[in-house]
Amino acid sequence: MPEGHTLHRLARQHQRMFRGQRVSVSSPQGRFIDGADAVNGHVFEKASAYGKHLFHHYSGARIVHVHLGLYGKFTDFTVDAGVPEPVGQVRMRIIGTERGTDLRGPTACEIVTEAEVSEILARLGPDPLRKDADPSSAWTRISKSRRVIGALLMDQSVIAGVGNVYRNELLYRHRIDPHRPGTQMAHGEFGDAWTDLVELMNVGVRKGRIITIRPEDDHGMPSYGRRRPRTYVYRRAGDPCRICDTPIRTEVLEGRNLFWCPTCQS
Repeated sequence: MPEGHTLHRLARQHQRMFRGQRVSVSSPQGRFIDGADAVNGHVFEKASAYGKHLFHHYSGARIVHVHLGLYGKFTDFTVDAGVPEPVGQVRMRIIGTERGTDLRGPTACEIVTEAEVSEILARLGPDPLRKDADPSSAWTRISKSRRVIGALLMDQSVIAGVGNVYRNELLYRHRIDPHRPGTQMAHGEFGDAWTDLVELMNVGVRKGRIITIRPEDDHGMPSYGRRRPRTYVYRRAGDPCRICDTPIRTEVLEGRNLFWCPTCQS
């Protein structure tokens, strides 16, 4: 599932592509026809992101809410040589003056009101990528919870936008045992991790990929797959730790794969 930096990057990209334009919106697949009709021909005012949620704001106070889920993806195209025929199950197509984009496979693609946007955001914790983020609410939730920190970091109501890669890598970078209860976290420890998370996710927005390995620890070991980031622990089960050579361990925690070094994070 795309992590928060991907949605913020998409919001910036869609602003560059469509902001201020009267766009054409359709649903070639047919599952978003009413929603597409509601914004078709309207001015695309802005795009915004919060956590793993993307919002397209149109004139007339119309808003499209997108959650990519596990399989959602936007594919861009140019229109200078004509608009291409849709390929596959395109839920929503947006066409501007020079470029267009197709959305396939999202968990959510729906028209929402401002009140409904507020309801969505009220269910989420602070987003490290937003300038108005207040980490104190996340700290309050964590410090009072007996759930393990490895689970709390994936809870979008605690911190919005953190996915499995950032969860595993952040805990390793700060030598935190993912099985430690939130009640046993120190405030300074959380503060350092939050500051690091903000920087890591902003790098993800700028670079378009997740980068978590410090230069001094990057010895050229291969990534866990083609075009995948090099990581400390994520998807490296059984491989030697980059720092201490202990085999990386894995287990399923609340339905998601957890990775950690039993030596560095003891």
